[in-house]
Amino acid sequence: MSELSCTPTLDGLIAYEDAIEQLGAAAVPLTGRLEVDLREALGYVLADPVTSTIDVPGWDYSAMDGYAVRAADCTAGENALPVSQRVPAGASPGPLAVGTAARIFTGAPIPPGADAVVMQEVCEPADDAVRIRARVEEGANIRRRGEDISAGDVVVAAGTRLLPQHLGLAASVGVARLTVCRRPCVALFSSGDELLMPGEPLSPGKIYNSNLFTATALLQALGCDVVDLGIVEDTLEATKEALKRGAREADLVFASGGVSVGEEDHVKPAVEALGSLDMWKIAIRPGKPVAFGHVDGAPFIGSPGNPVSLFVTFMLFVRPFILRMQGRGDWRLRPMQFKADFDWPRPDKRREFHRARLEFDEAGVGRVSVHPSRSSGVLSSVTWANGLAVIPEGRVLRRGEDVAFLPFTELLA
Repeated sequence: MSELSCTPTLDGLIAYEDAIEQLGAAAVPLTGRLEVDLREALGYVLADPVTSTIDVPGWDYSAMDGYAVRAADCTAGENALPVSQRVPAGASPGPLAVGTAARIFTGAPIPPGADAVVMQEVCEPADDAVRIRARVEEGANIRRRGEDISAGDVVVAAGTRLLPQHLGLAASVGVARLTVCRRPCVALFSSGDELLMPGEPLSPGKIYNSNLFTATALLQALGCDVVDLGIVEDTLEATKEALKRGAREADLVFASGGVSVGEEDHVKPAVEALGSLDMWKIAIRPGKPVAFGHVDGAPFIGSPGNPVSLFVTFMLFVRPFILRMQGRGDWRLRPMQFKADFDWPRPDKRREFHRARLEFDEAGVGRVSVHPSRSSGVLSSVTWANGLAVIPEGRVLRRGEDVAFLPFTELLA
């Protein structure tokens, strides 16, 4: 695999836009499809589009309870018409006799010959007749055949990650099974002799491995299968073995920790020994030492070990890469603009993705506040936040100015 062509910034770091475009270009859509029942399709990415073979609705139907009539029979302000038939939903009505009305209910087919429905609130039933106290316009309260979907329409496009509404739409056109892309398989490991699993007794110098659970949940939320390679000891050989196993068993290898340049950081040299390190060090905060490369032909992404850095860099880089692997077209981030409820007086050389909270004031104006800590070790800040404020390189912000905001609702799906 040849090196990616990234343009370094003045301080030797890769610009964010360059990095994300290079990652997007390097992500190869997965091959392999399977057919699943609608009940099992939630979260998969659709491989073949869903095309309707029917019109929806399949006939003209009543939008409400009332009486189906010919508008020409109701030209006066008040009319009395005999009721010739009753049409509940699911019925197959006969033609409407001239000069009569049909009692009809919401969703029921319009009898042939009827061209309007009068709501029951302006009608007065009496024995086998109805008095209509309103002028009636042709087409009133009728939903037309094919008004929602016409036969031949693509109702769910290929590349769509299937949500509940997509499954309901597929069912509405009679499709029982869907052809979907197989789930990406991601091998995950954490580096660090200081790591313990939750439930183990905490000893001096040790910390619990929160990154495993954060990363696993992030991957599962994207519809990935996860291979847990565990905690890898801080040696070059152990790191190489984990990388080789991950490359054998998964479509992507993702590691947290060990990507910097300390004596105990072995991921970078291990990747270089087994394959290629194609990109390293991005001009962002937090998460500068993000690494991308290939091991035995499998793509590799490494994040810093600090928990906030992992969380942020996953959303900025790992998520788009996986979306591209899934064949999704919506892989680029889409920041929104709101008002800053903070001052940012000192510009930074790197782009800041700061933990932030969006709230709306009484006037409905969205205002973004930021967490007081910039430390990438304060994991509680990402539960306080509901998104990331994006502060460009060299930017000074004043309260009330526009600031870009990436909501977690966008980033965690």
